[in-house]
Amino acid sequence: MIESLLVANRGEIARRIIRTARRLGVRAIAVHSEADAGLPFVAEADEAVCVGPANPAQSYRNTEAILAAARSTGAQAIHPGYGFLSENADFARTVEASGLIWVGPGADAISAMGDKINARNLMAAAGVPVAAGTTEPAADLAAAVAAAAEIDYPVMVKAAAGGGGMGMGVAADEAALRTEYDKVRAFAERMFGDGSVLLERYFPRVRHVEVQILGLADGRVVALGERECSVQRRNQKLVEESPSPAVSPELRARLMAAAVRAGEAVDYRNAGTVECLLDPASGEFFFLEMNTRLQVEHPVTELVHGIDLVEEQLRVAAGLPPTFDPDTLTARGHAIELRVNAEDPKRFLPGPGTITTWVEPTGEGVRVDSGYVEGNTVTPFYDSLMAKLIVHGADRAEAIERARVAVAQFQLAGPKQNLPFFTDLLENQEFLSGNYDTTIVSRLR
Repeated sequence: MIESLLVANRGEIARRIIRTARRLGVRAIAVHSEADAGLPFVAEADEAVCVGPANPAQSYRNTEAILAAARSTGAQAIHPGYGFLSENADFARTVEASGLIWVGPGADAISAMGDKINARNLMAAAGVPVAAGTTEPAADLAAAVAAAAEIDYPVMVKAAAGGGGMGMGVAADEAALRTEYDKVRAFAERMFGDGSVLLERYFPRVRHVEVQILGLADGRVVALGERECSVQRRNQKLVEESPSPAVSPELRARLMAAAVRAGEAVDYRNAGTVECLLDPASGEFFFLEMNTRLQVEHPVTELVHGIDLVEEQLRVAAGLPPTFDPDTLTARGHAIELRVNAEDPKRFLPGPGTITTWVEPTGEGVRVDSGYVEGNTVTPFYDSLMAKLIVHGADRAEAIERARVAVAQFQLAGPKQNLPFFTDLLENQEFLSGNYDTTIVSRLR
């Protein structure tokens, strides 16, 4: 097993990784910005290094400062968490070239999946279903208009280098396309340094279902069930559950097989997620993207399978076999994750501030992965996620009831917070039926 691990991230995911490292006897090293010096993940690490000011470009995305911290602390490996540098192929290569272990997929796999057009083409060649769309960037507006006419409206206009629900727009006709193309291209150039744009068929009523994969040290790729991620705002997830109430055993088998093919196509190692759009009426699904990192919503997979994905990541990176038998691992019960954000529950606009009350719920089947405690300040410099409230039950009904109780017990004051949204959602008949799609939030507001 790896002996010392630098966690190149912050907040709840850094705290989560440190918890597993400490349990395994791995020395955990935190890096932090000046703004985060008082957060729990810094105190809970065996050692901590400040890598710069609040601005992420000068701290959590500062590759030189992070590598210098690894050298000065004698770190053996780097875990990037999610966001920041987690899907930066150049950083992964630099880490390995420095003689350190990269706890994630190989840089070539990150590169292959980082460009959405290249990823679509690779998946199509591997026999993974993809929606109608462009096989090369739409070089200019005229090319985009021609492509949209062939795909048929409505179309999704996407930044080829984008991720996390950013850099996307929907065009119902040519007039809208002319606006969205320029908007997405400008955003992509500003945010990702790459203005390449692709077009895909847009499905107004679909479900967002993803499959957790794990590329093992021996070369095998295994699928660890699916997650339903259709409760979203601004194309970003708020709630995830596993298994999906929309997925039958036959559909699950097809999803798992496609996800394994996707991983094998890029010789995938470590944890990753194959995201798909599902038409619940026809049972057809289409590849959306592959996230070459640990997902925010990984705890629901952990709870239904009884494994620790961070431990499995460390074992793969160390060349060790998994703790479980891939041929006999089965899912048990139902898990739901609610993302507790510092944002208002109606418009979902961020509202940072100092936490004056923070009391986490407890009880059977309840887990909280949090990045803050009472007295900490949620600053405007980073994502609004404060904690993840995860529940597990024998079935979906029990998981929902446990979620209701846990939301009611969660005492949080200071910043704006979205717990009232979850109170409403957990009483909503559409959600309770399991027959919902990615537009459900628009009908709750």
